[in-house]
Amino acid sequence: MIALDHFAVAAASLDEACAHVEAALGVALQPGGRHQVFGTHNCLLGLAEGLYLEAIAIDPAAPPERSPRWFDLDRFTGAPRISNWICRSENLAATLAGIDLDAGEPVALTRGDLRWQMAVPSSGALPFDNCFPALMQWQGPHPAPRLQQQGCALRRLVITHPEAQALRDVLNLDEARVVFEPGPVGLLAEIDTPHGLRRLT
Repeated sequence: MIALDHFAVAAASLDEACAHVEAALGVALQPGGRHQVFGTHNCLLGLAEGLYLEAIAIDPAAPPERSPRWFDLDRFTGAPRISNWICRSENLAATLAGIDLDAGEPVALTRGDLRWQMAVPSSGALPFDNCFPALMQWQGPHPAPRLQQQGCALRRLVITHPEAQALRDVLNLDEARVVFEPGPVGLLAEIDTPHGLRRLT
C-alpha cells in the first residue's frame, strides 16, 4: 500500500518555482535545503493533514553526485509547473517488486537530518510521461510536522494523461483527493487557502 506524501513544483530556478507557487496561492514558502546527491534545492509549504508541497530546481552551485537527476530535472524546460507527485511506502523494495513498470531503483538521500530512500529510474524519467508517482520510504522523521501551517489544504490533485485509466489501475492508492482524468499530460492541484480555493498548475 502506498500513500500520498507530497508533490513538487519545478522551474528553471528555485526563485521562479517559489514565485509561481506564491503567486498562485497567496502564501509564502519556507526555506528547505539542498539535496547533495542530485544537486538540487527546495522550499516548502505545509498543507493540512500531514501533506506538503515543495518548490524544487537544480542548484547551480552544487554539481550532482549522481545523474540523471531525479524528477527528470535535467530535461526540464518551459514555465514553472507541478512536475511530479510523490507517494510513500512502508516497504519500498516490496512496493517496487509488485509493480510491473520501471519505477526506478532506491537511492539513499538526505537533507539536513532527514533520511529517506527514493526510487529513481536510470533515465531520471518516471513512467506515464512522469505522471507516475515517485515512490519513497522515510527512514526517520517526516518533514510535515516541522512546517508552519498557513491555512492551506489540498482538495484535489488531478493527474491527466491519455492513459489515465491504466495509470490508476497500476497503482494501489486509496486516496480520494487524487483524481485521474483522460487528457493531455499534466498535473493540477486545487488547494483551499486563506484567500479561497486556488488552482496551482
